[in-house]
Amino acid sequence: MLVQLPRKWSLCLLALPMLAAAVPACANGSGGGYRHELTATAAHDPRLEGSYKFNEGGWMYVHLQGTPEQVGFQHGYLLAREIEDIVHVYTVAAQHEERRPWSFFREAGKSVLWPHLDAEYQAELKGIAAGLKAQGSTLDLWDLVALNGDLELSGYYLPTLNKQEGKPNPPAAVAPGKCSAFIATGTATKDGKIVIAHSNWSSYAEGERWTVVFDIVPSSGQHFLMDGLPGVITSQDDFGVNASGLMITETTLPMAIGFDVNGIPEFERSRKAMQYATSIDEYAAIMRKGDNGGYANSWLIGDRKTGEIGYLELGLHQTPLKKKKDGYFVSSNFAADPLLIRDDTPGFDPKDQESSMNARHIRAEKFMKEHYGKLDTALAEVYLSDHYDSYEHKTDAGKRSLCGHEETSPVGEKVWGNPPFVPGGAVTGKVMDSDMAAKLSFIGRAGHPCGEDFIAAPFLAAHPEFAWQKSILHDMKAGPWTTFVADEKK
Repeated sequence: MLVQLPRKWSLCLLALPMLAAAVPACANGSGGGYRHELTATAAHDPRLEGSYKFNEGGWMYVHLQGTPEQVGFQHGYLLAREIEDIVHVYTVAAQHEERRPWSFFREAGKSVLWPHLDAEYQAELKGIAAGLKAQGSTLDLWDLVALNGDLELSGYYLPTLNKQEGKPNPPAAVAPGKCSAFIATGTATKDGKIVIAHSNWSSYAEGERWTVVFDIVPSSGQHFLMDGLPGVITSQDDFGVNASGLMITETTLPMAIGFDVNGIPEFERSRKAMQYATSIDEYAAIMRKGDNGGYANSWLIGDRKTGEIGYLELGLHQTPLKKKKDGYFVSSNFAADPLLIRDDTPGFDPKDQESSMNARHIRAEKFMKEHYGKLDTALAEVYLSDHYDSYEHKTDAGKRSLCGHEETSPVGEKVWGNPPFVPGGAVTGKVMDSDMAAKLSFIGRAGHPCGEDFIAAPFLAAHPEFAWQKSILHDMKAGPWTTFVADEKK
């Protein structure tokens, strides 16, 4: 997951599509100067009823509501330019990193993923395509399926296919091992209730665009609030809360292998669980049913109603679930269950303290023990901003810090196939407690959780080996920690 764009939206639009016949839509200022107009016909399209968007704190807040077709149409219409932009990012990255053209992922989405999607989510994706078409976009349904399935196709399906065909696998085409998170409850927290935190690790080109707050009120299922990417129907870095009080996040399982082409796409299962699950056990059941092995994750789930927290390691073969009402779970892409390591992540070495995953696991455990009994959202922000390197035994913002800055690393991360100085790391931070969950609310920071900026021009000048990213890599400036709540208006 590596690529980026500016989060500075040059035209700050409060998109109330039912009010005007020609309103300038929100454009990404440094991402090509996109601009679009609402036509009189589209502005009065009943499918747009109740939808809107606005910009705040470096994020784009998008409210969607209605049937799957309506939610999809609103999504595609309001974010047309942003969806075109992120597809361009993946198109560039696919050829360079996976050694396959975007057409390969379109076809894989059509033949491997689409047949196993529920009608509800097929309808929503068709709705996004219709919204894009209404804005004059040339993207189609298969671009959207490939976009939604990119993580599982590139890191799980493609390596499996290459092995079957006897082809060499590109270093980047592996299951990632990124993100830092924790969840705590009971005596571990300041008030005895749940606290959850997560930083999304990705390429800066991709991650800088991962700054949408989706507020979705579906006609079926529950109201939910999550962060996400334009054009994607699930959070995909998986931080959110639903009306039943489930507080949800994850980090990827390191070097997971295997893919079941007859399984249900992960992006559907994670969206369905966010939308329909009302308990930790229900969440786990939805994620396990039809598990295709794609985008294998360690899931951290809290239930504010009971104060219970869960830790679900979801491999293709092993899916152990642990629950507790007192204590914490940390997650930094560290596979814990011995059977899961044996069957699903055999390349993971839990003793390799030089690796980012193990070093961050050590630091996370130490942080939790140091602050046990005092954890709250303020300390959660500190956790996500932490730069201590447990391997070097010093403060050093780099590949092994909870707030990742891989572009500073002269050695890269071999287990991910990342070369030295790769422009990637922690690209957003999100925190929430039980009281916020009751209001469908969380706090997010766009950009590095520590608040440092990434500036593209001097980086590219110093590292010409990444010149291939010039068209997609832009400044990633950190915004403030910003509180979002469901049904929020600008």
